[in-house]
Amino acid sequence: MYGDIRLYAGTACPELAQDIASYLNLPLCGRDVIEFPNENLFVKLHGSVRGQDCYVIQTTSAPVHRNLMELLILLQTLRLDSAARITAVVPYLCYARSDKKDQPRVPITARLVADMIEIAGADRYITMDLHAGQIQGFFSIPGDVLTAFHMLTDYFKTILNRLHSPVVVTADLGFAKKARNYAAKLQLPLAFIEKRRLANNAKAEALTLIGDVYDRDVILVDDEIDTGGSIAQAVNLVKENGARNIYISFVHAVFSRDAAQRLAALPVTQFVTTNTIPIPHEKAALFGERLKVLSIAPLLGEVIHRANEGRSVGEMFNE
Repeated sequence: MYGDIRLYAGTACPELAQDIASYLNLPLCGRDVIEFPNENLFVKLHGSVRGQDCYVIQTTSAPVHRNLMELLILLQTLRLDSAARITAVVPYLCYARSDKKDQPRVPITARLVADMIEIAGADRYITMDLHAGQIQGFFSIPGDVLTAFHMLTDYFKTILNRLHSPVVVTADLGFAKKARNYAAKLQLPLAFIEKRRLANNAKAEALTLIGDVYDRDVILVDDEIDTGGSIAQAVNLVKENGARNIYISFVHAVFSRDAAQRLAALPVTQFVTTNTIPIPHEKAALFGERLKVLSIAPLLGEVIHRANEGRSVGEMFNE
């Protein structure tokens, strides 16, 4: 209906893009991405995409604004070359935390990013684990909001027999509903950490542990780790309350500033995440064998395949 699949990759996550292409047994299409001395970007396709079903694979992690502009320019280039359909594949969507007016005189930047992606030329979008569900409503175009929940819980199922009286703990009450799903699928009890954000910055204070972690192994779950401050407080709090081994599960490894150093210094047995954001080798090396990165390439590849054929994505998850 929309022609053959054409895969294009930005420069933000080349390894993930190549893994998706390998899953689909397709090549990544040629393109030039050039940065001029004035920091303006220029994109040129190596071949025509007229009448084709095109997918642009680009995460929007740091450098955020370069990666976002690169995505927008790639989308517009495909539109101007008369692609039949264009899908923005954005494993990590930037500005997702700016999803509401929670105080006077502030923007809703997540809505702005959604508008920019649509205006640039995207007919559809694919993304992973949005920070807040309402961000789906910022897009006027259809999309598939996927989750790493199944692959993360499936991994923990393989190691549950090695854990001592495990309990799922959420580092943020805002993640409580999703944490409940983790606990239900793993058939484990659930505990919560209450925290209060104090200002318009990354600092927050962990206040209270609700639930029992004494003499238990803890699976600490969250959607993303940015500076690592909140998760460090959570680790210290459960340790103070008698937790044994600690496993941290999260989808997006943002790892801003010195977050990797801060996390690597924590008394954590294993960090389990995905490759929605590429982790630089020097940061990954700080964790050694304690870092487990699960690939989302098969998931994204299968969704692209089904979208091209007009088949249900929900069937993959019995939905």
